[in-house]
Amino acid sequence: MFAEVALSISTFQSFTYKIPPDIIHTAQIGCRVKVPLGNRLAYGVITAIKKVSVYKGTVKSISELIDGVPILTNELWELIHWISYYYVTPFGKVFNTVLPISISKNYSPQMHWYARYIGLDDEVLIDKLKKNAPVQFDVFIKIKQLSPMSMKVALLKDFCSSPLSICRSLERKELIELFKKENEISTKGLSFEPVEKKIDFNKDQSNVIKAINNSLGKKQFNSHLLHGVTGSGKTEIFIEVIKTVIKKNETAIVLLPEISLTPQIAGRFKSVFPGKIALWHSQLTKAQRDSTWEKIHNGIYDIVIGARSAIFTPLKNVGLIIIDEEHDSSYKQESPSPRYHARDVAIVRAKFENANILLSSATPSLESFYNSKNNKHKYLNLPNRYGEASYPEVQIVDLIEENQESGKMSTVISTLLLDKIEKKLKIGEQILLIQNRRGYSTSVRCLDCGETIMCSACKTPLTYHIHGNIFKCHTCGYIEKKPHDKCNSCMGQNLIYIGTGTQKVENILKKTFPDASIARVDHDIIKKGSRMVELLKSFSNHEIDILIGTQMIAKGLDFPNVTLVGIINADLGLHMPDFRSSERIFQLIYQAAGRSGRGKKKGEVIIQTYDTENSVIQAASKLDLNNYYKIMLDDRCGLKYPPFSWIAKIEFIGSNSKTLHSLSTKIKNNLANHYTGLEVLGPAACFKEKIKNNFRFQIILKSIKKYDSNGKKLHSFINNNFIQNKDLKIGSNKIHIHIDPLSMT
Repeated sequence: MFAEVALSISTFQSFTYKIPPDIIHTAQIGCRVKVPLGNRLAYGVITAIKKVSVYKGTVKSISELIDGVPILTNELWELIHWISYYYVTPFGKVFNTVLPISISKNYSPQMHWYARYIGLDDEVLIDKLKKNAPVQFDVFIKIKQLSPMSMKVALLKDFCSSPLSICRSLERKELIELFKKENEISTKGLSFEPVEKKIDFNKDQSNVIKAINNSLGKKQFNSHLLHGVTGSGKTEIFIEVIKTVIKKNETAIVLLPEISLTPQIAGRFKSVFPGKIALWHSQLTKAQRDSTWEKIHNGIYDIVIGARSAIFTPLKNVGLIIIDEEHDSSYKQESPSPRYHARDVAIVRAKFENANILLSSATPSLESFYNSKNNKHKYLNLPNRYGEASYPEVQIVDLIEENQESGKMSTVISTLLLDKIEKKLKIGEQILLIQNRRGYSTSVRCLDCGETIMCSACKTPLTYHIHGNIFKCHTCGYIEKKPHDKCNSCMGQNLIYIGTGTQKVENILKKTFPDASIARVDHDIIKKGSRMVELLKSFSNHEIDILIGTQMIAKGLDFPNVTLVGIINADLGLHMPDFRSSERIFQLIYQAAGRSGRGKKKGEVIIQTYDTENSVIQAASKLDLNNYYKIMLDDRCGLKYPPFSWIAKIEFIGSNSKTLHSLSTKIKNNLANHYTGLEVLGPAACFKEKIKNNFRFQIILKSIKKYDSNGKKLHSFINNNFIQNKDLKIGSNKIHIHIDPLSMT
């Protein structure tokens, strides 16, 4: 007997191996194996079993069977096949993404000693302990204070050098009991404390809940788009419909853009569904990941909450999948392959599971909004904020006029915004400020020769960070610790620091408002998700007056005392050579504005911009979603971009720019099987032309949906020209295929 094995390598072919006699009855399609590949052992998955091998060369044997039985559900197996086809990715790579080799089949839980007070006090004995064994007495009191909860014995090391020995002595005296249990995975660092809430749903919320509940429990695919303004109570609706899911003995997956950015949601879920929730995130250790996966697989949890990879968790009997902030770009995996979009994968998984899917956002992506208008999603609307909260008042500041009036080259914080901040601080209200660039200055230029200090590996300007006095490339991470006091090209000393990052905003505010408590949130501050939660807790407790951050603080947060949101430079990224740039800016402004005035107090928003007449800025300032969607859909239709076409980016990567350009041009000219409705753009250098010493060129393929309704023509074209094409010679260069790319840069 022979097995076809797909390996987690960059090839679409499978490899033939003999099945050893000792596993011939246990080896099955879907089982992981270890096989010889060249001079090493590689992991793979059995995709087919055959009696006869068609391979004419020497056939090696499987070295090890990792799984005795297939451990993925049929639905997840189907999903792997779909991802492999749709995102043009080798099957083995997709399989390893859905079920990483690091997930151990031989998982054994980490057991730890716990001590618990049993309530059988012998007063005489305790008095003797106090006099003759004070350490035992102190440990006993600590354990007793926690009653009826148990205490992890290892935590007693602060009180004694050998806690287990002391606890055993106390157990022999029948004052406590010792027992072993699996170490619980702490979610404390990724969620607020559980908060009990009594919610009185308004009419709109009740209608949405009813519509979703009516489709649950029928083992039938249904897709919903919940378009709810910021502060409309979407999280409470999630909780309410999941209650129905649980009652029907089904399970639910909730995807969040970034688990560490939504501690309030995690805390709220914990209060309603104690012991039923698994958090799936990148900060789990291997042992924790194994444990969580095993418990999900065994049906211990009913709900999984996590970032994009949580869509692959092995929940059975899935009844509902929720994608919160479905528009968010973090759902798209750019690298490594498979370069999937978790939202679209979730929709397909829901179809395979005969489940419901709920896409939710205050600013739905154009694709989702368009699909709802074409009845692919049932449109559900929450047009009003919950309770007494009203929409904030929005004002635009023209930075060109501000610079002229102040006589400065570049105003960071306008007079109006400074005045508003001062007033809010005086009355004890809080402020959020958004600047979507980190660091201090985004570039440094020599005024003598015009040269900009660049990253040699990426051909992008180095960002100056005042903390540590370093220059950093935000593309590859390169750091220059030596400060630049002169130009590398002309040795001139006339250097100017251009642009504004979060560090500069922070410095200005600390000098202007020295008595205010000010904190900054960006990727330079947040190394771990738990640090983010600590800062958000401090802000929630009003230990922080002003919170400055990048786009990460513009979504998913609910702080009733925030009554002012300032967007320092709304233009950042607006004029990028990317058809989605306007969409991203509108979403950022609208989402940021939604953080203001979510309680009983009226909110205000200040938008600073150099382009006051821009239609997207205007629509965002008026919180006018309908006009925004009309503008954007008209633009997309005229330019034949999604949702009116399927799009693929063929990216060429190599160390020599001329060779790469020649290669991409040759391949473009040799593309075969063109069809009506296909547009081929390029090749052209990517906007970020050089990354990590490699140059990048791209060809854009647009397949008009009028002629290619399901995208099959585009996939066939890519398959014929880039996968099955035996004449495709790329040498040491690489080709990356991006289906539905979110960025064209």
